[in-house]
Amino acid sequence: MKMLRKAILAAACTAGLAIAAPPAVAQTTLRVVMHSDLKILDPIWTTAYIVRNHGYMIYDTLLAQDEKGAIKLQMVEKYETAPDNKSYTFTLRDGLLWHDGQPVTSEDCIASIKRWAVKDSLGQKMMTFVDSIAAVDARTFTIKLKEPTGLVLLGLSKPSSNVPFMMPKRVADTDPNKQIEDFTGSGPFVFVKDEWKPGDKTVYVKFGKYKPRAEPASGLAGGKVVKVDRVEWRAISDAQQTVNALSKGEIDFVEAPSHDLLPTLKKDPNVTVFVSPLAKNQYVFRPNTLHKPFDNPKIRHALWYAFNQEDFLMATIGDENYIKPCKALFICDTPLASTKGTDGLLTSNAKKAQELLKEAGYDGTPVLLMHSTDLKVLTNLAPVAKSLMEKAGFKVDMQSMDWQTLVARRAKKDPPSAGGWNAFLTSWVAADVMNPISTAYVNAGCDKASFGWPCDEKLEKLRDDFARETDPAKQKAIAEAVQLRVIEYTPEIPVGEWVAPVAMRKNVKGYLTSPVPVLWNVEITN
Repeated sequence: MKMLRKAILAAACTAGLAIAAPPAVAQTTLRVVMHSDLKILDPIWTTAYIVRNHGYMIYDTLLAQDEKGAIKLQMVEKYETAPDNKSYTFTLRDGLLWHDGQPVTSEDCIASIKRWAVKDSLGQKMMTFVDSIAAVDARTFTIKLKEPTGLVLLGLSKPSSNVPFMMPKRVADTDPNKQIEDFTGSGPFVFVKDEWKPGDKTVYVKFGKYKPRAEPASGLAGGKVVKVDRVEWRAISDAQQTVNALSKGEIDFVEAPSHDLLPTLKKDPNVTVFVSPLAKNQYVFRPNTLHKPFDNPKIRHALWYAFNQEDFLMATIGDENYIKPCKALFICDTPLASTKGTDGLLTSNAKKAQELLKEAGYDGTPVLLMHSTDLKVLTNLAPVAKSLMEKAGFKVDMQSMDWQTLVARRAKKDPPSAGGWNAFLTSWVAADVMNPISTAYVNAGCDKASFGWPCDEKLEKLRDDFARETDPAKQKAIAEAVQLRVIEYTPEIPVGEWVAPVAMRKNVKGYLTSPVPVLWNVEITN
């Protein structure tokens, strides 16, 4: 039997499979329920957070932000900035390997940066400053700029969707508008594709050849030390069933427990409810500017009067301890927060909205509003929007679907009558929406913009100004100008802020304070 085991391991190594030697003791499995089922696997193709979470399991990043938001080295060993601030030279850490055993190279990273930058709002803007990205040798590459900008380090350390995950060149060469089919990463976990069963479970195993940094883990930075052998994401859509499974010890961790069940969990002596200070979120209404009626900015603008944030927040979260009405586009209590231009807005002034619709020539074209039904924190958003819009004089065709179907459909530019859409609501973690560059829905770059495809030269000029500016006071002034233009042009509408606790068994230790739920550093104790 021992001879057979050795032969199997030898064959696996010969085939280039990056597997760890079997542990001498029983495997430790962390059983997790995430906020959504995983059906899409390309974290560059979509901004969906469940796919971002999957990305952090199997991929790594060149730079990363710690729990205080400071930019730290990750895959990079060192970097140098030219005296004129128009060139960066990055050197990778020695010993970085892909899951197939091949070394990570500069060419891999260059291809990954380029693919990410096509899809990501911050990446797109960063690349307008880039003159060239070129390999110096297998572990060193340069980014040369046309003019100085702070977006390079900010972009390569971007903590949330889209994250600039590094992939092998053969994978990163995939058309950014097509999904990848090879899921080889270099991160702390390996995706076990053969055990992936959408609607049931997703499996990851520890990558035995991963080389963590020496620094302690902090946020998304530092040493990604894996302390379990196997992680299983269990697909349980029913909130009560999820809580019951956690209480019984059938699962170990819940990313997004239902807010109305938190009192029950807090009473359980075997469960810890944890609220990360980085887990603030913003609800957003996103109109599609390509098709009637929201191809008319004056019609879109009426929504600022039709909506109010309290209705959205109470219908979804329902607990005042976890919600905050906030009209600031760039998140309350952050450096760029402002309420400039928001007086009288988001007050459910149906009469004012009706007047604006009449002035704009609204002809009764129905708004096809996509309604996500399977994520508790999103489910009641669309019905609230429908009610408020109808009071304002809109006709609304609300179509229900699960979140993954919505994610796929929102990428379509077809007219609503041909499988397209007019509007949907979603939520962004605060780390994604704290400035005009990273906030994806402020990108008004036409076809290069995110789904909804706003096209506005004034917004893009302001975003360029922000990217060039380094003085915080001047950045604040530009951010306020962006907010005023967003109110006028309406590529999005913020409809309230909320926080999302996680819940775990008390024998689960080491969960990190981060804007993203990450599972390295987590261990199961006796």
